[in-house]
Amino acid sequence: MFWILVAILTAAVAIVLTHPLMRSRQAAIADRQGEVAVYRDQLAELERERASGLIGETEADYARAEIGRRLLAVASGPNQPDGTSTARRHNVIATIVTALIPLTGLCLYLWMGSPNRPDMPLEARLENPGNDMNLLIAKAERHLAQNPQDGAGWDVLAPIYFKTMRFADAEMAYRNAIRILGENAQRLTGLGETLVTSSQGIVTDEAQSAFADAERMRPGNPRAQFYLALALEQAGKMDEARDAFAKILQTSPAGAPWIALVQAHLKATGGDAAIAAAQKPEAPANPTAEDIEAANTMSPEDRQAMISGMVESLDGKLRQQPDNFEGWMRLVRSYAMLNNEDKAKEALRNGLKAFPPGGEQGKKLLALAQQLGINADGATQ
Repeated sequence: MFWILVAILTAAVAIVLTHPLMRSRQAAIADRQGEVAVYRDQLAELERERASGLIGETEADYARAEIGRRLLAVASGPNQPDGTSTARRHNVIATIVTALIPLTGLCLYLWMGSPNRPDMPLEARLENPGNDMNLLIAKAERHLAQNPQDGAGWDVLAPIYFKTMRFADAEMAYRNAIRILGENAQRLTGLGETLVTSSQGIVTDEAQSAFADAERMRPGNPRAQFYLALALEQAGKMDEARDAFAKILQTSPAGAPWIALVQAHLKATGGDAAIAAAQKPEAPANPTAEDIEAANTMSPEDRQAMISGMVESLDGKLRQQPDNFEGWMRLVRSYAMLNNEDKAKEALRNGLKAFPPGGEQGKKLLALAQQLGINADGATQ
């Protein structure tokens, strides 16, 4: 079937390409026939004028000779006595179009393509999507189209939509998950962030309400607190916004990846004193003034990428130096703030390897996980 379709398409393209050649040739023939008729009419008219005495014999002979010369030239084609050269050239072009180009394409396919590879229709690709994100999303979408009341499916798909910048789909998925499974801090925060991003960084009333509900459900959530403070800043309530950002900075653990962003907004709202008061000398990798200035000009997507990069950097350092208890506390909290429960569990598990659950520090890690709503099952093993 594939090769039949290829042959049909090739024939159709060849007809389209050669049609102008055939049409131009036919038009040229029709034009020559018209010119021949005109010259013959001129000869007949010349004879009538000579017979009536309107023109002399000498002038008539000259005119007859000129018209005859033109008639012969048109009848045999310009500079081509029998017209065969034009037809031959057209035939060569038509042969190239209909034969040479398809053969060249076939040779290239046999050389560079995979003609022996078995067919893999969409159904088979969806059954084995591998690491292809588009196929994974398509598989989830097909499942949800057949099971629209699967709240867990919408809950999983919503942050994926957000990360792939499909914000309208992310909003729909979050709303479906909330409608089916109910509200929780994680879903409300995700919905709020989606609404903010869709509004070009503006914290709308609906987004603000979602963040406020998320903060009530899980007090101390830095993500919800940040957007609530940002809403105050955008509303022109600089004093309240400065106090809100200062509170986030004061309660953030040392070296938290969002500190640079909070400090940038504190500086914008006139909170330089709060920044100085909240500085922790022992905190590693505190943001520089350049970091704060850069964060202040970032888009929401760039800020999110910056935060994720800082968290990944902290994760890498702790894997090399796992005896940093404060670092594990920061990492678990950071992944929870980024809505990455799997990474938060992994960080908790790795932290408990360095600081066993029976010890005082291990108990603090478990208490932090409970406070952040992280399921610690399996992390203590």
